[in-house]
Amino acid sequence: MKESFPPIVSPTARILILGSMPSEISLERQEYYGNPLNQFWRIMQALYAIPADAAYPSRVAGLQQKGIALWDVLHSCERIGSLDSAIKNPVPNDFAALFASLPQLQLIAFNGAQAGAWFKRWGPQQTSPLKKLVLPSSSPAATIPFEKKLVAWSELQQA
Repeated sequence: MKESFPPIVSPTARILILGSMPSEISLERQEYYGNPLNQFWRIMQALYAIPADAAYPSRVAGLQQKGIALWDVLHSCERIGSLDSAIKNPVPNDFAALFASLPQLQLIAFNGAQAGAWFKRWGPQQTSPLKKLVLPSSSPAATIPFEKKLVAWSELQQA
């Protein structure tokens, strides 16, 4: 059974980015988006000037300063490899407590369609004042060119 990480939050978070489940490399490193081929940190560098090559604690602090929180839709699952399509027996995270701790939250952004679909299935139904945005996955398995991903992800800057 694989388990996700605790959320990265700050009381001033306006944006919550939800992935599905950390990759094998991320789990080994104990870092969100720890696979060097994942484009998440490259996107954050382009949008928010958070250096992609900075030490992980510095990148996390940069997100918090920009009002961005991170978590995953799934708390745990069984999976061989890192693909969402290999996930079996998924267990969702408890979002009620998280949302209660984020009074300034305006936007939930999903890192990939699967994260959005799982949240729709298991997330709290009372999120109507929050804008939701499904973004192309930053995963290396998503073959969309970086420039197209960046255009889509740039919508985060409007929150």
